[in-house]
Formats: sequence, C-alpha cells, structure tokens
Amino acid sequence: SGHSVISFLQIYKDTVELSLTFSVLLYQHPQSKCCICSALSWHETIVLLTNVHFCCRKFMYSVCCLHSGSPASVCRHKVQSGLKKKFQCVFEGITKAGNPTLLNEIYTELYITEGGTGELNEEHEVRQIEAASRKADRAETSIRQEELFQLPAGRQEPIRTVMTKGVAGIGKTVLTQKFTLDWAEGKANQNIHFIFPFTFRELNMLKEEKFSLVELVHHFFPETKEAGICSFEDFQVIFIFDGLDECRLPLDFHKTRILNDPIKSTSVSDLLTNLIRGNLLPSARLWITTRPAAANQIPPGYVDMVTEVRGFNDPQKEEYFRKRFRDEEHASRIISHIKRSRSLHIMCHIPVFCWITATVLEDLMKSREGGELPKSLTEMYIHFLVVQAKVKTVKYDGGAETDPHWSPESRKMMESLGKLAFEQLQKGNLIFYESDLTECGIDIRAASVYSGVFTQIFREERGLYQDKVFCFIHLSVQEFLAALHVHLTFITSGLNLMEEEQSNISKPELSSPVQFYQSAVNTALQSPNGHLDLFLRFLLGLSLQTNQNLLHGLLTQTESSSQINQKTVQFIKEKISKDLSAEKSINLFHCLNELNDGSLVEEIQQFLKSGRLATDKLSPAQWSALVFILLSSEEDLEEFDLQKYSASEEALLRLSRCNLSERSYPPLSTVLSSPSSKLRDLDLSFNKLQDSGVEILSIGLESPKCKLESLRLVNCSLTEKSCKALGTALKNNPSTLTKLDMSVNNLQDSGFRHLCGFLESPHCRLQTLRSVNNLTKFSCEALVSSLKFNPCNLTELDLSENDLQDSGVLHLCGFLESPDCRLQTLRLELCRLSKITCAALVSALKSNPSHLTELDLKNNDLHPSDVQQLQDLVESPNCKLQTLRSVEGWSQSSCFQMCCLSQ
Repeated sequence: SGHSVISFLQIYKDTVELSLTFSVLLYQHPQSKCCICSALSWHETIVLLTNVHFCCRKFMYSVCCLHSGSPASVCRHKVQSGLKKKFQCVFEGITKAGNPTLLNEIYTELYITEGGTGELNEEHEVRQIEAASRKADRAETSIRQEELFQLPAGRQEPIRTVMTKGVAGIGKTVLTQKFTLDWAEGKANQNIHFIFPFTFRELNMLKEEKFSLVELVHHFFPETKEAGICSFEDFQVIFIFDGLDECRLPLDFHKTRILNDPIKSTSVSDLLTNLIRGNLLPSARLWITTRPAAANQIPPGYVDMVTEVRGFNDPQKEEYFRKRFRDEEHASRIISHIKRSRSLHIMCHIPVFCWITATVLEDLMKSREGGELPKSLTEMYIHFLVVQAKVKTVKYDGGAETDPHWSPESRKMMESLGKLAFEQLQKGNLIFYESDLTECGIDIRAASVYSGVFTQIFREERGLYQDKVFCFIHLSVQEFLAALHVHLTFITSGLNLMEEEQSNISKPELSSPVQFYQSAVNTALQSPNGHLDLFLRFLLGLSLQTNQNLLHGLLTQTESSSQINQKTVQFIKEKISKDLSAEKSINLFHCLNELNDGSLVEEIQQFLKSGRLATDKLSPAQWSALVFILLSSEEDLEEFDLQKYSASEEALLRLSRCNLSERSYPPLSTVLSSPSSKLRDLDLSFNKLQDSGVEILSIGLESPKCKLESLRLVNCSLTEKSCKALGTALKNNPSTLTKLDMSVNNLQDSGFRHLCGFLESPHCRLQTLRSVNNLTKFSCEALVSSLKFNPCNLTELDLSENDLQDSGVLHLCGFLESPDCRLQTLRLELCRLSKITCAALVSALKSNPSHLTELDLKNNDLHPSDVQQLQDLVESPNCKLQTLRSVEGWSQSSCFQMCCLSQ
C-alpha cells in the first residue's frame, strides 16, 4: 500500500542505495505513483519530500506533481481543459469560418514515415506528392503519431527533437492538434506532465519582445503562472512548434549566444535556438513541423529523428470519403470517380484537397443528380469557386441558390484576390499581411465573407493581441486564382503578364492568344523546380470554352477557337518530343489532360493492346507517352516485357520510380547485353530491385557487349549480396562505366569492399562514385587501398551522410597526397567530422593542390575558426579550389577574403 511504502522510506531515509533503488522501481512501475498519491494527502506528501534522501527527492517531486491535490496537478488539469476546448473542434480546410466539426469524428489517420534528413527540397510540392504517389517501394518505416518519442528497437540514444516534414495541406497541423487532444483527453502520453503547443505564426508576433523560457510559457499558458510554476526541469514536457516554414524569426544557430538560465530574458529567436540546441531545458522534448523547403533552417545535428507526413495513402483516402459521406452509394461513386482521374487521385494524397473535392462533389450531387462529375483539376477548382460564391449569396446576401452568384461586388473581390494571388506567387509568398491586401484593394471585412476561398487567421492571444495573418487554404488555390487573374487580364486587355514576368518589362506588349499560351508553356518549362507547373495546368484549362461557361458571369465570354487550342496542343507535343526531364514531361501530359487531349497516351495504349509496339518505330513524343504511362501506372508492371521492344533505349533512360519488379529484369538484362544496344545511361532508382534483381542485371552488365556509362541504383533495397554480384560483373567488364550511384541502400562496409575490387582493375574508368550506405572508416581504408592501384580516373567522390568521422577522412588524405590523384570534387557532408579533419585536409591538399575545385564539408561539427585554416590553402599558387561549402552562416568577410586570395 502507499502507506507501507512511505513508512519504509521514512525508516531508511538516510540510505542512499535504497532511495535510489526505490526511484528506479517507481520509474519502471509507474502505477505505484497512483498508489502513493491516493494514500496520502498533499500535506503528507510534502512532509515525505522533506524526509526522503536528497538523491531521490527530485524524482519524488516529479512523481508527486500529479497528486490530485497538488497545485501542479490542478494546473495540469486546467492546461488540458484549455487545450481540449481549443482543439476538439476543427474548421475543416479553413480556419475560423464555416461549421465546426469534432476532430475525433472526422480525423483519418495519416501515413507517416520515419527516416531521412532535414535537407532542402525546392521542388514544387505537387511534384513531390506525384513522386511519392508512384513510389513502388513502400518499405519505409511507418510510424503512428503516438509513437513519435518512443525509442525504436536497436536505438540507444533518447529522442529529444523530432522534425516532421510535409507539403502544404498534407495534415501536419491537424496531426499536432490530434496529438495534443489525445493527451488532453487522457487517451495517450499520460506519462507526460505538460504539452505546450505553439505556432510560428504566434511567435512571429513576438519578434521584437523579450522573454525568458518560463515567461514565454506563462504568456501563452497563464495557468502555469497562476500555479506558481517557475521551473519545468522536474516535469516531463513536450514543446510543439508548428509551421517552421512560416517562421519570420532570425534563427541563427552559429552566432546565437549560449543561454542556460530558463528565467533570463532574451529575444524569442535566441530563446528558440537555445531550446533547440539543448542549452535550455535539455530534459524537454521538442516536435517541429515544417514544409520540406524550410527543413534546413535547423542543422541536422540538433534533430534526433525526421519523419514525413505523406498524407493519405489509398485506403485512407477511401476512409476519409466514407466518413465524410454517410451515404454508401455516394461515397462509392466519389471514390470510383477519383480513381478514374489520375490528376484527382494524386492530389487526394493531400487532405485539404480531399476536403475541396468533397465540398464540390457534395454540391454537384445535390444540384445535378446523376450528372457528370469534374474530371480535371481546373474544372474541380472552378466548381469550388462557384460553390463558395453560392455560399456567399445564400448565407450572407439572403439570396436563393438559383440566384446569379457573381454580383459586381463579387467580381471585383475575385479580381482583387486573383491579383493578390499572382503578385504574391511571383514573390514566393504564401503568408500575407494586412498591407498586402490593402495594396490589392481588398477590404478585410469583405474578404472574410469568402470563408472558403480566403482564410482570415486571427492570432489567438487570449485577448492580448489582434494581429492578423492571411493565407489561401492551400497553395493550389492560390495558383488557380493567379492563373484566373492572368487569364482575365489577357481577355480584357490583351496584356500578357507572363511575358512581363519573363522579360521583367514594366509594360507588357499585346499578344495573340497563340503567343499567350505558348509563352506560358515556355516560362513554366524554364522553372528549374516546377514552381509554375500547376499554375500552367490551370491557365491552359481556363482556355476551354466548357470551363469558361462554368464561370459565366465572372469571365467575359470569348469566342471559342478550337484552332487556337489545337495549336497549343501541337506546341506542347513538340515540347514533349524534346529531351526534357521526366517531371517536366509528366506536367506537360497533365497539361494536355486539362486541354482535354489524350491522343498521345491513347496511341500508346492502343499499341500495347494490339502488340504493334514490338514492330512499330515510335516517335520521341510517343516514347515520352510510354514513359508517362509507366510512371502513372497504378499496378506493378510485372508483365511489361522490355525484351519485345528492340528500340526501347529511349524509354529505359527514364525508368526511375516505375514500379518495376523482378520479372522485368531478365529482359532488361538482355537489352543491356544486346550487340545492337545503344543504351549508355540507366537509372533504376526507387524501384524494388533488391539483391535478386541486381544479380539478374549483372549478367547483362558483365557482357563485353554492354556499353553502359552511367548507372544509378538509388534506394533500391540493396545489401552486401548486391555489391558482390555487381562488383564481380564490373570487374569482368570495367572499361565503359564512368558514373556509379548506389546511395540510400544498406551496403555497409562489407558490401562496399566488393565494389572496391572493381576499382582496382587497371581497365576501370570510373570517374564519379556516390555512396550513402552506412559506411565507416573501414570503407575509406578499403577505398584508398583500391585507388592506389588505379588512382588516375576518379574525379568526383561523394561520401556524404556516412559515419566516416575524422579517422576515416585521414585515410582519404593519404590518397589526396598522392601525385597521381586527380580528384576534382570531394563531398563529405554530415560525416561527423571535426577540426582534426580540416587540419588533415589542409596538409594533404598543400602537398597536391592542383586539381581539387570543389570541397563540401557542410553539417559537420565545424566552426568558422576551424575552416579558417583552409584559407591558407587558397594562398597556394597552384590551388584550383573554387567552391568551399563548410559552415552555415560563415561571415561574408571570410568568403570575400577567399575570393580575393583565389584571384
């Protein structure tokens, strides 16, 4: 009983060993906490704390803080009640508008994966979800939200900081809300004393103010101040920081002064950096969410685990719509319709888009029972706009659903929103302030009426502040309204805003419709990361008369010209026939879908059905169509027999992420060893190749008829066994391969040694080697040993993200000192290196300074003073170093000095 435990402790209060043992037992058997708390009054507990030996007193304090009568327990209950009230309802898709829904009723579990790094990803987020949607290898470690801080099997170090990445609208914020609500309702994480959720939108408002850590918690959670809690060191605490991508605070992890005192005031940015670095409250756990493009704001060394929210997988999409539509017939019809449209199906990985889709289809099924549903993205978003205009007419103007929805005021507001969307899209802004709205002529009160189109977000500051931040509910909505603005401007004035953006002229020239659409295609293709991909789909979709009819009353009607549309289609097909990346080709095919043209895809589908693909010579555009079908396939392509297609080299260039499985590899191996094969570049990354697949491919690779020059096998589930087969094959036919990338596999040191055998061959011509595969110093030792036999060819070596440490790089320095070394690029990012490495590299490169032009040492345990040694290297007259990536935030003066010295 609780009293027996207390009596025992009082008798042996001076025995350190027994007190510590008791602490350990309490930790292992937390149910005994309740036993103590129920047996004693709060006063008796305080007496106990004064009598128990100091060694266990601190632990006992945290045990008894949950005592039902303690101030800490009362405070905890109040915090939970406040968070429960705040998060139990959500305004789905939007904030502070519409009808609230109970989160527990509509919440659908998200697909979350564990692993990866907080690297920068500048690709358009639609490209990212398209890539995720066609990943064949779903062998990533999935994780449930309640398991975030649990120690995975085989891991020794505790998890303090978790970073969760995910594209806009994928469900990161709702995930944190559900996590917090489950704790507040007593359903999960009851070993945690307090969860304190913050958003960076809230913290941005405090940019000019100063707080201590305790004051910041008191500021947002006054219950803790009322309870007199002035230290959180004795509590299990989780801080949640949602929306790092929206952070406007200068988070400088290199110049920020160290702060250990939780009651000392400083700027909020310094406070956060010290909390994340572990200087402040190291016992606390942190959860940070962000979009991928902002993940690198926090150095990887301060993040213990990275997870990614993938949104809804296919079963979860169905679950969402079945929860949303109680009518089974309606739900089944919607699910079936979405599956038939590849664009809609891909976008439904995003929960916000599921909400948009549900909003539109629910309205359409009421107004046109049995009618046709939207097939394209443009049509879906037009209907979404119409639905929201209808809501405004009925709810705010008192009109009927049959009334015209586009009044002069509505049109003016929509034009202003479109202008705001386009101008902010050009600047790359997703969050806007009141001044941005005013510049576009938007009245804030009027804008708030358009609850579904435009979100007004009030900062909830317990009545202390009323600062306002604005954003569209999703980036895709902003892109649609931006395209609508560009389209409206052109049809009313003939001005081409895309040419203005392209040429940076203040007054764009008048364009013909053909020039207008072609310039839009060219501008989008020039974007290296696809930032205009979705915008282009919407702009082209708005050119169709059928879509313009849906916006009757908002758009000025233009004469339909099928000839103009046909010229645009032909122009896009010509672009497809060029040597474009797979991502750009895919987007152009989606553009053709928005223009209601599927002729290229239909041609290839007919060829596949008839078997004529084996004998007909396909055009470059048709080959791209074949690749599009491969990349868009819902099923594993187990029956796609490459052996039939003697001219398939063009398709093979783009087989990355194509869901290929083991039955595809024997014919591919035959193609590799064919005397007529002209295949030089093969990328099979992100396919479930596995060891068995590599063993089959190795038969083709070792053939003297194989002339392959570049081989990429990134993330193909390979192990040591693959390396043995591949190393043997390349040793038998070493003379043509110049590039090899086997990153993100589980090769380890034992597997890497097999590849090193291929490097020893005097006929080896390998120039580029990249391997991120759990390697250590032993791999460096084996690599250097092999390169001594054949050092002249290797010019690029990337061993980033391996556990090489200084001892491993010391082996590499021996190779760099060799007069036969011709290495030009060396990348050692995130290899746990220290200043010892800098000194060794300086010494080695002074001995042989004439070839290295690029050195990457980012994300290691280096400081500017360590890297300063490398400036001595630049002074060498033979030094060719042009690029040095080392310490983020390195002073401009240091970089300038390097540039001057190199000249």
